[in-house]
Amino acid sequence: MRVEFDEPRCVAAGQCVVAAPEVFDQREEDGIAVVLVENPGDELLDGVRDAAAVCPAAAIRLTE
Repeated sequence: MRVEFDEPRCVAAGQCVVAAPEVFDQREEDGIAVVLVENPGDELLDGVRDAAAVCPAAAIRLTE
């Protein structure tokens, strides 16, 4: 699975970092999310799915 992140849509809520801290972080200067792991292993997928579900801007997608 691959993480697709639409940075312009991000509203810096940080919910992705809470849901999947191994995969997402936030920039210090503006809080916009950054993807640390574009192709997370199976052990991280539940967290990434949660992150996509709780993102208020719908900026995260998982693709095959």
